[in-house]
Amino acid sequence: MQKKAIVIGAGIGGIAAAIRLRKKGYDVCVFEGNAYPGGKLSQFSLGDYRFDAGPSLFTMPNLVDELFVLCGENPRDHFNYSKKEVACNYFWDDGQSFTAWGNQDQFAKEAARVFGESESGLRSYFKKAKFKYDHLSKIFLENSLHKIRTLLNLRTLKALFYSFRYDIFSSLHQTNTTLIRHPKLVQLFDRYATYNGSDPNQTPGLMTLIQHLESHFGTFIPEGGMYQITQSLVALAKRNQVAFVYNTEVEKILVAYNWVKGVVAQGKVFEAPLVVCNMDITLAYQKLLPELKIPRAQRLEAPSSAAVIFYWGIKKSYPQLDLHNILFSKDYKKEFDAIFKLQTIDDDPTIYINITSKNVAEDAPSGGENWFVMINTPHDSGQDWLELVKVLRKNCIRKINNLLKEDIEKYIEEEEIRTPKDISRLTRSNKGALYGTSSNNLFAAFLRHPNFSSRAKGLYFCGGSVHPGGGIPLCLWSAKIVSDLAKS
Repeated sequence: MQKKAIVIGAGIGGIAAAIRLRKKGYDVCVFEGNAYPGGKLSQFSLGDYRFDAGPSLFTMPNLVDELFVLCGENPRDHFNYSKKEVACNYFWDDGQSFTAWGNQDQFAKEAARVFGESESGLRSYFKKAKFKYDHLSKIFLENSLHKIRTLLNLRTLKALFYSFRYDIFSSLHQTNTTLIRHPKLVQLFDRYATYNGSDPNQTPGLMTLIQHLESHFGTFIPEGGMYQITQSLVALAKRNQVAFVYNTEVEKILVAYNWVKGVVAQGKVFEAPLVVCNMDITLAYQKLLPELKIPRAQRLEAPSSAAVIFYWGIKKSYPQLDLHNILFSKDYKKEFDAIFKLQTIDDDPTIYINITSKNVAEDAPSGGENWFVMINTPHDSGQDWLELVKVLRKNCIRKINNLLKEDIEKYIEEEEIRTPKDISRLTRSNKGALYGTSSNNLFAAFLRHPNFSSRAKGLYFCGGSVHPGGGIPLCLWSAKIVSDLAKS
């Protein structure tokens, strides 16, 4: 009799977990409440403009390729991508700009030219970040942090020996200020705290390893846009007989005598001795596991930042912009204080503009561009988003106009706006938080929910709200951890 497994949620982590469990011999069914797969990694169109709805940064494509190889397929037959020479363009209100090259040597040379920064100092910075990644990735990212075998081995002991080199007792901002001289370059490297929804003034200096994922491995763009990641992996899963059931919300995870028994969906019981929950961990406990209280550590941790996103169809093209663009605020600390302490949006926000039509021509009509304009915000705690968005839109357009020296509003022919409340509704994320909980303390990595339940054997968790965290690479790692934990 074939073993059965149920996956709740067709986010990128859930899809990857389904593929891995299928290759371990499980008969896998994925239940998804939406009419489409992908979760945050989905797409939609406005008129002639196509938009990737969620994650816009693609790093470590080898983790996607790995799933095809696992299934005995050549990834290039089904999924392709190209590496970006320019990782991101950065702009400041005083007219200063900086091209962040994907190659570290080019980056260092450009930083020396623009900011007078020491090339050797930046190479030392990159080397320190690589050291952290090399010594800690197997512990903090690629394996369950909550299993004794991960902590009690030679690799962990060796990593602990070098703990004084991880900057765990200083904030990311303090670490960057120590190692980098120019304040604008410090701001640039502080930005990496936002990759897991945190504050650079609170998250530990250990987080320079996030920067290493981008600068060392590079940034990429899939052919056809980010949603191709979802589409290609769903197709891979289906070729391997994984079943997907859409428009079907799981109502409860069944647990008896400390063992998972299956799920209830649309009033029917679906039995399975293994269940993987790809749902936001807080909502999973609230809605699917009412008998089990969410662990105290997760209850006490604050949600990560959220976002307001403007999707604009722009009937003009701007050569000074590339795939990834950042327009920095003048006062980064004030901006993050507004988000995490005041629970509001600063009047001078940092703006991220992603334009996939720079590389995927069919994403916008000829002469036009599809702008994904994102501003980091607090999670939804009852703010008046209608009023906040009204003010934010004016501030964003003013800031972009200052950069481009013209009124862009007259070129916006399509628009959709999503607030944290919308993100919560569409992706079933707790309070619209993009990364589950923030990493604004020294022990955040240990406080993330493990990838397994200690109170219901056979129940596992993956996705951005559990270990090891948010973002495509970490979600794919969470799926691998689940597969490794599940019995063959």
